[in-house]
Parts: sequence; C-alpha cells; structure tokens
Amino acid sequence: MKKIINLHWRAAALKNGFMDAVAYRAEFFIDIIGSALVPASIQLILWYAVFYIGQAHSFGGMSFIELINYTIISVLFSQIRGGNQDFELQEMIRTGNLSQHLLKPIGVVEFVYIRGVAPKLVIASVCICIGVVLSIWLPITIPRIFGAIFLALLGNIIHYQVGAILSTFSFLWEEAYSVLMVKNLIVSILSGELLPLNLFPASMSWAWKTTPFYLYVFGPTQFALGKWSVAQYFHSLGVGAIWIAILWVGIRISWHLGIRRYQSLGG
Repeated sequence: MKKIINLHWRAAALKNGFMDAVAYRAEFFIDIIGSALVPASIQLILWYAVFYIGQAHSFGGMSFIELINYTIISVLFSQIRGGNQDFELQEMIRTGNLSQHLLKPIGVVEFVYIRGVAPKLVIASVCICIGVVLSIWLPITIPRIFGAIFLALLGNIIHYQVGAILSTFSFLWEEAYSVLMVKNLIVSILSGELLPLNLFPASMSWAWKTTPFYLYVFGPTQFALGKWSVAQYFHSLGVGAIWIAILWVGIRISWHLGIRRYQSLGG
C-alpha cells in the first residue's frame, strides 16, 4: 500500500507539471525560443567577427563550420539543462511555505523536482524532433541524438541536486537567491552553453573537468556531433551516476540539518 501511495503522488506531481507546462502554451514556447535565440545569436555574431572581420582560419582549433554546428546543436541541450526548482525551494523556506509540505507523506525535494521536470521532458521531446530534422543537413545521427538527450537529462538531475543543496542556505540566511544566481552564472560558463569548453586553454581545463557541469551541454553536444566516442559517452554516464550518488547524500545531510534548524525556530 505504501508503495502505491508513493507512486500515486509522484504521478500526480508529474501530471501537475505537465498541465502547468501546457496551460499557457504560447508563453511556454515563446520563453523557450527567447532563451535559445539570445545566446545562439551572440555566438553567431562572435564567430562572424572572428572569421570574417578578423580573417581567422580557425579559433581554438575549430573551424567556422565546426563552431556553427556546435552553436546550433548546443541550443537543443541548453534548453534541457535545468529549471528554477531550486529557486522555488529557497522561496518555500524563506516564506515558511515549506511547513505545509512537511505535514504530507512526500519528500519535498523530490516533489518539487518531479513537478518541475515535466516541462523539460516536453522540451526534450521537441528537441529530439528538431534533432532528427537537423540530421538531414548536419553531421549528426538519430541514435546519437537520443543518447545525447539522455545525457542532458542526467545533467538536469545533477543541476537540480546542486541547487537543492545550495537552497539550504536559506535555513541560515533566510534566502539563498544570490548563491543560486552565482551558481547559474558559473554553470553557464562551465557547461559549454556560452562557448565550447575545448576553447579553454589546456592549463585551465581542470576548471570544467573537475565539475559535473560539462555533462549539461558540452558533453551531449560533443557526442551528438560525433566528437566523442561511444566509450567516452559511457564514461560520462558513469561520471554522472557517481555525481548523482554523491549529491544525493549531500541533499540528505544538508536538508536533515536544515529541517532541524527550521523546526527548532518554529517553522
């Protein structure tokens, strides 16, 4: 019976997330298009300036066509990267709305994620369709698109886990908005969303290789474009699984300590 109840609230949370995603379809897709076109446009202008105005033949060892392909394909995975569920968590803690969730037989961290991941699953489905169409012109294959989307969804889980841990600063400082904003800024750089990570100097490559952020956009894009072998792909899946396990423990510890402080203060 307990397992049935657990499945029921998870299914209900996912359904609720899907309903929220499609309730305002126009706004939903306008937001997606806007968040995709702005960084892509900046990159395209940069590549044009480097190759046509600066008369360069390559940039960081990549040709103009390779950089254009990276920009186009990376847009697909940057849309899956992560939502704002961690901001929702910190807001629940700050306002005291967390209390009503503590009275329910559900895990609040998992509940917020399941409800928030629904729109990303919709986006992932759309990105698969776009990727299949792009495979007609770009050097990508359909099996690699599916594999890359799966890796991006793995990155989505990690992104939320990191945010869920950082959101517990709200138990100490009343809010963790600034911390989460700094995290998002770092992620936008080290995930490969703004620039391909192989443009980093070799002496600075440790900055992204020691974090899981490259699994969000750079890794899926490299695999989709055939720059990563199947062995590298499965190695990245293993790295992602290890990070998920480590961060899960981090969530358990940080939220256990945070809830104790929250309840002791009358939350």
